[in-house]
Amino acid sequence: MSVALYAASLLAAASLTPPEQAALVVVSGLPAPPGVGGVLVQRWNTGAPRPVGALVFMDQEGGQVRAYRDAPPSGAASSYTSAAQALAAGRATRRALRARGVDVDLAPVVDLRGPLGSRHFRRPGYAVAFARGLGDAACVKHFPGLGTAAVSTDERPHVDAKVRAQDLAPFRSAIRAGVRCVMTSNAFYDGARYRASISPETYRRLRGLGFDGVAITDSLSIVRAAPVERWARQAIRAGADLLLFTSGAHARRAIAALLPLARAGELDASVARVLRYRSRLR
Repeated sequence: MSVALYAASLLAAASLTPPEQAALVVVSGLPAPPGVGGVLVQRWNTGAPRPVGALVFMDQEGGQVRAYRDAPPSGAASSYTSAAQALAAGRATRRALRARGVDVDLAPVVDLRGPLGSRHFRRPGYAVAFARGLGDAACVKHFPGLGTAAVSTDERPHVDAKVRAQDLAPFRSAIRAGVRCVMTSNAFYDGARYRASISPETYRRLRGLGFDGVAITDSLSIVRAAPVERWARQAIRAGADLLLFTSGAHARRAIAALLPLARAGELDASVARVLRYRSRLR
């Protein structure tokens, strides 16, 4: 990122009011609070109204993990047998999603073989090729990798994993290929007290790979009684740029919790990256 572009983004961020800043860093399930930076569309609400101006996010990995069942990719990630095939599928997916008003595909999964079954690619290079096909619409996941986890974080609120050099390598390759969005994992790593999405170590490690794009958490609505206010503040202070909530009620509470941070200037860097990201997508 050029110094001039970053400076311009910071100026734009500073021009927003604290409520606008707090809402801009939140991605919400539908129905969403007003002013959110993004919304997550899921297979059961693809036809629901979307807030004007919000980025539209969707899980369109392939196979059974597709919000739009009539859109590519029809095959699961594990079905690809070449990088060329994965690249073509990524391009087809981007065209289909853009035609439906979707800005970001929360895909591909670049985790090494682990608990996600057919959601894993046979080779990391195939995942990176799919991301290249998606272009700016790609958001790779789940950093720093779920390869050592016993189960998916979608199945349990507490999942332990380890950070290994081989798990980081696909993310490094995706970053070198130009990916602009990375989703962090909700697992706990190496006996850490906090889950990765709200841990400073996660974002230090991610930025250490040369990533200067937008870091989004996996859903912080992982349990019904989630301590939303605490997690929202922790994630931002740890280094997240966008906070994902599948629950609109959780998103509303997060925005209120982030207002003091916005007033103190603690959201400026994240808002600047989000604004720069939005300018690339729109």
